[in-house]
Amino acid sequence: MSIRSISVSNVTKRYGLHRALAGVSLELDAGSLCALLGPNGAGKSTLLGILSTLVRASSGQVAYRRDDGDERDPLALRRQIGVLAHSSFMYGELTGLENLAFYGQLYGVAEARARAQALLDDVELDERARNRPARTYSRGMLQRLALARALLHDPTVLLLDEPFTGLDRTGASSLANALADAKQSERILLVVTHDLEAIAGLTDHVVVLKRGKLVHEDRRSQAVGRADELGFSYEDLKTIYHQHTG
Repeated sequence: MSIRSISVSNVTKRYGLHRALAGVSLELDAGSLCALLGPNGAGKSTLLGILSTLVRASSGQVAYRRDDGDERDPLALRRQIGVLAHSSFMYGELTGLENLAFYGQLYGVAEARARAQALLDDVELDERARNRPARTYSRGMLQRLALARALLHDPTVLLLDEPFTGLDRTGASSLANALADAKQSERILLVVTHDLEAIAGLTDHVVVLKRGKLVHEDRRSQAVGRADELGFSYEDLKTIYHQHTG
């Protein structure tokens, strides 16, 4: 059963004396793309890590809700989460295709190699590159491969940390299209980014963190109005960012 929403309730995270998050509460919904904004050190990556289950909160609760109740099985939950982090989590001596085939086996993906080939087509990693060791890849190529890894097991929750880093204009456009498709297919998307232009129009939910606190949250209706009225424009996002982080 797919995750339909994530409820974050008063989540705090401390690293020794440093408070990375201070009582953050929010709701993430299927079919919505939430842009998580804030300056460096605001706690964005920490929150993403907690939502991915890779980081344990110091206090507070995160509930992953299906239509028939909360998902409490840790293994079943992790199979529904795709993460793109600062690290690509790729093995340098394996080719791009071999990396995805390996992760496909870990996740129990049916016909993992065929699925990997299809995703490498989607992220536009060319045939020559996908058969070279990942250690020879540029930053942009690694980012494309890491995105394919995050999508490999068809997760219902996508958590992406600065996904546009290293991508050229073509790569950024391909990623934006992939995010639009994921949103259309009723996934939950959370994107940490400083590239406001890249997510303009796609984002219908904005959360701003500053010094570990949620200082602003806004949503746009997904049900009414013309398509070009839905979502936050680049100017909207830029204004929100500067108003609440300055």
